[in-house]
Parts: sequence; structure tokens; C-alpha cells
Amino acid sequence: MAQSTRDDQEGANAAGKWLPVTDLTPQQAGDEIADLAKRVAQANEQYHGGDSPRISDAEYDRLKRRLSQLEDAFPALALPDSPTGKIGAAPVEGFGKVTHAQRMMSLANAFDPQDVRDFVARIRSFLNLAPGAPLDFTAEPKIDGLSLSLRYQDGQLVQAATRGDGSVGENVTANARTVPDIPHRLNGDAPGIVEIRGEVYMSHPDFARLNAGDTGRVFANPRNAAAGSLRQLDPSVTAARPLKFFAYGWGELTRPLAETQMGAVEQLAVLGFRTNPLMRLCHDADGLIAAWTRIEQQRATLGYDIDGVVYKVNDLGYQSRLGFRSTTPRWALAHKFPAETAWTRLDRIEIQVGRTGALSPVARLEPVTVGGVVVSNATLHNEDYIAGRDHTGAPIREGRDIREGDWVMVYRAGDVIPKIADVDLSRRPCDSRRYAFPTSCPECGSDAIREPGDSVRRCTGGLICPAQAIEKLKHFVGRAAFDIDGLGARQIEMFFADDILPIREPADIFTLARRDANNIARLKNRDGFGERSVEKLFAAIEERRRIDLKRLLFALGIRHVGEVASATLARHFGSWDALVAAVDGAAQEPAFTAEDDKARKAALADSPNWAELTGIDGIGAVLVLSLVTSFQQPAERAGIDRLVTQLDIQPDRSPAANHTEISGKTLVFTGTLERMTRAEAKARAEAMGAKVAGSVSARTDLLVAGAGAGSKASKATELGVRVIDEDEWLRIAAQ
Repeated sequence: MAQSTRDDQEGANAAGKWLPVTDLTPQQAGDEIADLAKRVAQANEQYHGGDSPRISDAEYDRLKRRLSQLEDAFPALALPDSPTGKIGAAPVEGFGKVTHAQRMMSLANAFDPQDVRDFVARIRSFLNLAPGAPLDFTAEPKIDGLSLSLRYQDGQLVQAATRGDGSVGENVTANARTVPDIPHRLNGDAPGIVEIRGEVYMSHPDFARLNAGDTGRVFANPRNAAAGSLRQLDPSVTAARPLKFFAYGWGELTRPLAETQMGAVEQLAVLGFRTNPLMRLCHDADGLIAAWTRIEQQRATLGYDIDGVVYKVNDLGYQSRLGFRSTTPRWALAHKFPAETAWTRLDRIEIQVGRTGALSPVARLEPVTVGGVVVSNATLHNEDYIAGRDHTGAPIREGRDIREGDWVMVYRAGDVIPKIADVDLSRRPCDSRRYAFPTSCPECGSDAIREPGDSVRRCTGGLICPAQAIEKLKHFVGRAAFDIDGLGARQIEMFFADDILPIREPADIFTLARRDANNIARLKNRDGFGERSVEKLFAAIEERRRIDLKRLLFALGIRHVGEVASATLARHFGSWDALVAAVDGAAQEPAFTAEDDKARKAALADSPNWAELTGIDGIGAVLVLSLVTSFQQPAERAGIDRLVTQLDIQPDRSPAANHTEISGKTLVFTGTLERMTRAEAKARAEAMGAKVAGSVSARTDLLVAGAGAGSKASKATELGVRVIDEDEWLRIAAQ
């Protein structure tokens, strides 16, 4: 653009006048867009970040309106991080799914100082550190908000996603762009790709103003307000909410931010993020506990909610060695604050029947506020807890039982799950009676029995019990299982009771579209549905026909087979067919068919499938018995087989498959390793795609024998299993 033209335009801009948009060349428009974007972004920072606006609201609106006009006329010139994206974006129909490049993990919890000391001791043991060897940690407040992952490419924000189930979250990019603390473009020399993890929250004063305003609803607490605000379908609603963001971690990186946790968080601040000023470096367990105490004392004056303190190993090299469990990192811990309590009246005790038939008592309470949340229900665990004793028969609450009509002390365990801590006997009604726990199922009338050693009473009705069937289906479509959009708990209850298009078992979900097409009374014509919503539901179901093996295992709802065990089994067997072959084989072996435990243990030596299952590291005999028993129940197995015919089950993809000499092989460790702890060796082997078993069998590929190796080494020699020493293992582990 000619210098005289630029001067004329700048003079017009300064005087509050612009050339007509239709008169601008692309070069002129591009220059003006860049200038306006910078000025509007600067005004945003001054208003929201520095709380010191330097231009009037009218002038701000004028600049932003002009920028929008230019972007509409020259859409190809609009900047990807344009500040016009902060408000006024068109509402979307729903949030898309985002698969995190690196899973967003949760944290293990601690509730007392001994838990913290155990955490430090475990890490020192895992790393095989000598006594007195330095080991630093960071300590920072645990913000009570909504976790968010921000992906930047070449310094520009390209995607924002909620945590979701850790692997898949919701795409909230348009909404995240409206949060003042989230930069659209990073400062300085940022990695080519960097995912920033942090917490979206709302301050106490902002929360009070929001609830006092005309939003159409009253939020229970700042965390709910922040989460609800970020997950608005219309970004302009999010923009009107006073959200804030603290950065504390990262996911995928093309190069490291620093060598330590503290250094990396300091680098986050350099990149343009707000980080928590209370973060401190500590040198041992006593230092961590002291930091927790200091932060807890400041809790009431911070102006935002925290529910504990997070500890992390400072050395990122150590973090890499420590690695992850199935859902939590070994190198981090959340030390929670003590639960808040309140007294209220227990109106009645109700029994709920779960998917495994467990009869779970629930206390219905006079509503009371505990820790800023209104609580009207609390768990009562089981009949022993109500009676005032633990599972061994020893008294709890000094033997005080819980009765309907009692005044009870309620607390929120970990500031989440409401529980009852105590009973005020002085306020107990004179005519109160001990609670008689039911011996029959309240849903189907079947006997409810309590097996020896079990802490809960269970309905024997099985598939004839509607509560179990419904709860199994709810579990099946849950977030950690099939996670089908538009098919939640409410819809499951509706379809279960439906006589025209029923869903009574998981396979029915995947035949729903076909049955609807052949039905005169179409789903789209029913109340609560429409053509578009039905199309979306069927598309979501179709998308979930392709499912990971570990998700399918967890979705089946087999007792004792949770997320961790499902992932372990999937990793070990790799495919559905291999798992089923082992389970079916075990069912035919003496170890399973033996009538008593003693006979079963004696038969293990002749039971290769049973031995393989129980030999998987982290898989016990109780779980295996439950798995094999479930697969051998005719009705349950038939339902599983019908489901499997509808699915495309994806085999497990081990972390380092096809890249190391132990990928896909089964390893056993025995004896004492001197330069790497057993725990670290197992974690390293699994990270390299190997399976780790606890005992040697004909299916063992490699035995790593440390000092003092005994019977396992002898058995490996008998079976022709390759045996290596620690030096050879360290060579393999270094790959």
C-alpha cells in the first residue's frame, strides 16, 4: 500500500473515521485487520487481565464492530486468533469429541500426613534412591474447577477440550477463546506443538454477582458455575461469565519446557499464562505437609475454591521413570482438606439395587448445606455400617446404630461423596426402632443373601430383576464404557419400559435403528424426539460399534472387573478371541470345576488357562473366578455373544508395540534387582509393550532373574523359558 494511502487511513482512524469497507483493497484491509486485532486484544487485556481499562466501552465496541465488518467482507484475511471470536459467535448444535494426544489423568488422593509420608517413601523405593539422596517436590493449591486442555500449534490456539473421560473430551474451543486468561497466541519461543493443561474456575465475588444477576438459574457453587459457563452452546453466554484460568501442566510437547516441574511452570508464565503464586518447592515429606498447612490456613482468604494441595516430583526425568498407573501418575498426589460437616435429620432409609445385585442403603436427609453444596442424600454403605459395626464385627461410632428419624452428622468425603459420620443419641425419638435390613429384593422379591466374607447383601434374581438389568444398561452406556451421545440413564429407563422399541440388553441398542425402520410407530414421531434428534442418536450408536477391547470389557459390568482390570486384561490378551479362548479354557479345567478352594489350588499346576489368568500381574483369583463364572452363565453368555456380533472390537494397542524386542511377550521378574526396583522394572516392561505375569508357565517368554532367584528360575529352566540377568534386562530396558 502506498505511503500516502497509509497516512490517509491512519489519519482517518485516529479521527474516528474509516474508509468505506467496499473501497478497501485486500492489502489495505489486511493491514487494518492486523492493527484492529492488536488494539482490541490489548483492550481486552487491560480490562480483564489488568483490571485497568484505558478506552471507553463505546470506543471498544466501535473498534470491535469495525473489525467484524472487515472480517465479514474479507473472510480469507481473518486472523485465526481474532478477538472477535470472544463474543457473538454463532451457537453450535453440540460439542464435538476430541481425542487427547496424551490422556488427561486423575490424581491419587491423600487425606492425612501418613499418606504423604507413604507417598514419598514409595517414590524413593521405586527410584531406588539411597537414604539422604535429594528428592524435591512441588506443592500447589488444587483448584476446584473444570480441567481444560489447550492445544497450540506454532504458538496459536487451535483447540480446547474438556477432560471428559481422560481419553476423549468435548471440543469447547470457541468458548475457551472467550476466557480472558487464555491467550490466543503464546509469547516467546514456544514449542511447535504444546498442550497446556489447567483449571477453569470462578472467584467468590464473581460467583456472588453471577447468582445475584439475571441468568435464569442459581448455581450451587463456583465450580458448577464455571463448568456450566464453559459448556454453553452459545459462546456469547460464556463470554458474559467471569471465568478465570490457572495453568499447571502440559500434555503433548514437541520439545521439553524445562528439566523440572517448577521450571516448566515458570515457563508457562513466560508463554502468557497465569500460574498459581502459592506454588512452592519442598525437599521432603515434612516440607510438603508444612506447605499443605500454610495453604490450608489461607484457604478462606484466597477468593476462590480449593479442595487440597497437589504434590509433584520436581525432576521431570524422575517423572518419566515413575510413569503412570492405569488412571493416575505415580509421581503426583492430591492431599485433600478435611471434609466439612453439618447436622441434619435422617427422614428415611431407602434401598437401591445395583447392577451386580448389591442392596445399597441410601439416607434421605432434610436438605443441608455442606461445604457450599446442598446435600439431601448420603450413602450408608451396607447393613453393618447402619448397625454400628465394621465388616469384622468391631464397633464403629462406639457402636451407635443409625435409625430413621435420627439427627446425624453429614460430611462430604474428599469434598465429594456425602456420608454420615455420627448420630446424636440425645435427639433420638423415644419410639425409634432399629432398622431391619431387607432379606428380599425390593425390586423383584427374590431372596437377598449375604455370602460368607461379603460385606453386602445381593439379590439372587439375576436377569429377572429389572433393577439389575437397568443398572447394567446404564453402566454399559456410561462415560468410561460405550459413552453413546443421546443415550444416557434417562433414555435407558424409557427404552427399557417401552413395549414397541425396547432395550432390554446391550445388543438391543445396536439393532434399534433397524427395528425402528421396520416399525409403523417411528421413534421420530414420539414426544421428546424429532427427526434430527433420532438421526443423531442412531449416528452416535453406529459410531460406537467400533470399540476398544478394554472399554468393552469394562462395559460388560462383570463384578470385580473395573477400568484398571479391563485395561490389564486387554493389554495381556490383545484381542477378544484370545481372551474368550482363555476364559472358556479355564472353565473346563479342574481349577475352576473343583468344588472347594483347597482342591482348586491343588489343581492349578495342571490348569494352563487358569494359571495364565491368575498369573497376570494385578489380576487375582477372585476376579478370575467372577470373570469365568459370568462367561459360563448361559443367559449372560448368550447376551454377550449377541452383543459381540454387532461390534467391531479393536485389539489392544500396546504403548511400544512392534518397536522393542519384548513387545507382545510375557515377562516374569524374580529375585532382587540391584539397579532398578521391581516396580520400576514392571512399569518399564509394560511401557515397552510387554505383558508382566506373576508366575512362570509354558506361555512365559522371558524370566528376568535377579539376585537370589529361586523356584521360578528352576521352573523356567524346566520349561525351556529364556532366563536373563539384570545386566541383560537393563540393556533391553534402555531401548
